[in-house]
Order: sequence, then C-alpha cells, then structure tokens
Amino acid sequence: MVKLKSARRRTASVVAVAVAGAVCATLVTAGSADAIVKGQDSAQRYSFMASIPETVNGTGQHGVCGASLIDPQWVVTAGHCVDPKLVTPDGTIRVGSEFRSSGGTVRHISKTVTNPGYRLSGEKPYNQNDIALIKLDRPVAERPIRMAARPGAPGTPTRLLGFGTVLDTYDLSKAAYAERLQELDTRRGADAECGPGYAGWSRLCTISPKPDAMACIGDSGGPQIRRGFDGQWELIGTTSGPGDSRATCAGGPGLYSNVSAFSGWIRRTVHVNR
Repeated sequence: MVKLKSARRRTASVVAVAVAGAVCATLVTAGSADAIVKGQDSAQRYSFMASIPETVNGTGQHGVCGASLIDPQWVVTAGHCVDPKLVTPDGTIRVGSEFRSSGGTVRHISKTVTNPGYRLSGEKPYNQNDIALIKLDRPVAERPIRMAARPGAPGTPTRLLGFGTVLDTYDLSKAAYAERLQELDTRRGADAECGPGYAGWSRLCTISPKPDAMACIGDSGGPQIRRGFDGQWELIGTTSGPGDSRATCAGGPGLYSNVSAFSGWIRRTVHVNR
C-alpha cells in the first residue's frame, strides 16, 4: 500500500479496501477464480458465516461485509461495516450459506451496536476498536461459533473466510467478487511482523504462508478462526485493515480485531439487549 500523506487520504483508503477496512464496490461474479486473494472454495460448511449487503455512501455502489454468528440472534462484524458515515446496510443479513447471494437464512437487522471506542482514524494506530454487533429480528437455526478465550500465541494456525475480491486491487472499479465462499489458511503473527504501530492487544497481526495471499475488498468484518482444544472452530478475529503500508491487499500481513479482547463487551451487550 502506498503511504498516504494525510488523514483524509488514509481514511479514504480504509473505506476502499476490505483488508484495509473497506466494504466493497460494484459486485462482479467471479466464477471459479481464486479469491480472498488466492484463497480457495470453502471445503466445508461454516454455519456461522454471515454476509451483510450494503451500499457505499456517496458512490451508489453495492457491496458486502462479512460477519460471524456468535448467538442465535447476534452477529459480530467490523465497526466500519456499520459506520453510517461510510456505508448503508440494506437491512438484511444472510447466515450459514456457502454463497454470497443465495442459500442460508436471511434475517432483517433489528439493532446495531458499535463498540464505544470505535475510531476510524488516519493516524496510527488505525481502525481502533473496530468491532460491532448486529441483532437479527429473529433467531436463526444455524449453529453459532464459540468465541475463543484467547487468540493463541504467534504461530497459531488460523483460517480466514470471506466473499472478497478475487483480484488483488484497491481500485473498486476493478474488484471482482466471489459468489462462492473462500477460505485461506494463515497464522497468527507477532506484533513485530506487522508495521510499527499497527498490531497490539486489540489488533491481531495475521500472516499468510501462501505468497501474495490475504483478505481484500469485500472481506471486512469476516471471521478469523482457529481450532479449539476440542477440535471445533473458535472465533479469534474480525477483518479490520492492513497490517502495513503497501500498494496491494496481498503480499503483506492483515490486521484483525481481537475478539477475545472484546468478549466482555460482547457478552454484556448481548445480555442487556435480549
């Protein structure tokens, strides 16, 4: 990603890139091409995977963010995915489908709660407290994912899920979105493996062992998962932004909001809004 010379330019980039905090642009069916970038078609059903159709404000372009079902009536996503200054959700969420625009269970949005510390800033650290909760109008039958008690030490194997662009670009007009859910095996990175000031206690540095592969436009808010002690998937992060400055999505680390760090806030919010 090219280094930006002003907070305004940095914020514009964050809006434009899923791994950089983007939502998406005009939707283009990607066929069977690789995605996330350089991910692969999902090898199993992820009942907790959710997608949020929305419009990017000021452009009229239709897009999508990812989310994770953590309760029969609640999903967790990125704060910027519901930021009214940036996007307008179309009011529905699709849960439990391998496909972006069909299958699963569709519910309407009943309530949105953004973390009170959320900040979309042009200065480091970027995407502060970039996490939000959405309440569905009715519970779904799909099985929620368990939130991890801790994200795991650097080196822990993880997996990313999303419907993001198959092309490695920050140019919204060139983005091409996967219809089929994509996955990419990654690992937790040490804070030092991301750019200075990017990762920290609430932001996870994420590394892809596969060259030139990482989440991108359209993957924002989607899950980063790992295997728990019982072999079941656990949620550790939500796609937030880039892990350093570079000209493309892939070829560098990603940045994920640490769900474990916000688990107390998540549980309290769900409890008081039953």
